[in-house]
Amino acid sequence: MTHEENGHAPAGHATVGKYMIGFVLAIVLTLISFGIAVTGVQPKYVAVVGLVLAAVVQMLVHLYYFLHLDLSREMQWNFISIVFTAIILLIFVAGTVWVIFSLNSRMM
Repeated sequence: MTHEENGHAPAGHATVGKYMIGFVLAIVLTLISFGIAVTGVQPKYVAVVGLVLAAVVQMLVHLYYFLHLDLSREMQWNFISIVFTAIILLIFVAGTVWVIFSLNSRMM
């Protein structure tokens, strides 16, 4: 029986060191986001761009270090499903914002 059939990962797949690197990166990115939000010294658009970038990088850190998602052949369908979900969510959010701004401009 292979590792894929019985649901167990190989022994070297997840190490404590890899989890610690992911944990430290997640903490650092959280502190960066908190610092951007609390200080208020940068213009508003710079703060929004910084927060979005920190959020995207933190999602990638979580996907790689904690969910063990990478671009290997075994993870190809997982990666494709996550990209598809992200595209659908982007369409929903962009459509919702578009409708709200459209209705706001027609009501004013």
